[in-house]
Amino acid sequence: MWLALAFVSAALLGFYDTSKKASLKDNAVLPVLLLNTIFSTLIFSPFLIDSIGGYGWFSGTFLDTAALRFSGGTQAAETQEITQNACSPLAARTSGIPLNICELCATDLRAHLLVVLKAVIVLSSWICGYFGLKHLPLTIVGPINATRPVLVLVGAMLFFGERLNIYQWTGVLLAILSIFLMSRSSRKEDIDFRSNRWIWCVAAATLLGAVSGLYDKYIMKSLSPMFVQSWFNFYQMVIMTLVCGLIWWPSRHRSTPFRWKWSIPLISIFICLADFAYFTSLSDPDSMISVVSLVRRSSVIISFACGVIIFKERNLKAKVVDLALILLGMAFIWFGTR
Repeated sequence: MWLALAFVSAALLGFYDTSKKASLKDNAVLPVLLLNTIFSTLIFSPFLIDSIGGYGWFSGTFLDTAALRFSGGTQAAETQEITQNACSPLAARTSGIPLNICELCATDLRAHLLVVLKAVIVLSSWICGYFGLKHLPLTIVGPINATRPVLVLVGAMLFFGERLNIYQWTGVLLAILSIFLMSRSSRKEDIDFRSNRWIWCVAAATLLGAVSGLYDKYIMKSLSPMFVQSWFNFYQMVIMTLVCGLIWWPSRHRSTPFRWKWSIPLISIFICLADFAYFTSLSDPDSMISVVSLVRRSSVIISFACGVIIFKERNLKAKVVDLALILLGMAFIWFGTR
């Protein structure tokens, strides 16, 4: 069941990329991204309300919005009750709760600060990725994004001291080769990887996405997935509102105008459903994170097919070879993590 959900998540991610491409065509980038964060926040609003009010609607499930992860349900429940009912020494005295509540409140504040940093990283990746996707074919952007697990693997080696085996090194080299071949084949579409700024935007988005993956490995050791997912959507909305207000709104008459498209809410729907399937898959005790993460990257097959069928993109023979090399590299990485 968990593997089937991983493939469902991958398919939804492919449609997510396709919706972004359709929404960004001849459209202003920043308002589209702002609406994405607004719709995503609305979708996760029940979890936000539960987290703020401490109603415990999802307690005891993988959808639990308590900030901290605990191995024991009793400890989690007690800590959640304490943090909900007391945030000051006065409240502690009147409720009979020990005065170390301040430490718990500080821990909750730290959890939110960690999520804010994640929101900044992911939003920076999305801004770069949205601009790149608007100006580049989906059949180029998708394969570049698919190399993200390779960057995560290299980052884990550099920052977490993990060692790569022969299979993983083979996967890394195949991914590098595919990017090199893609840089040569893209010249037929007048896209120079060295000088095209949109390629650099996609590269920055992929790198920041890998940083987000490594950061997730750090924060998810202590924070619950639904707490992170719901609050980081909210913080992204707040940040994007400021970005649009300060950057896009004053110059909106001198740039590409914003046009409403019904594909815009589909961006949020697909990414939220994809993440829901992803977390549901990981909640299975038999699931393997390495396999699930790798299967999610197969979303490039869906986005590549949509680029061909919907957007009529060209130079397909060379791109298919590049895509095959990337997928082969992902397979070697998977073999190396078993």
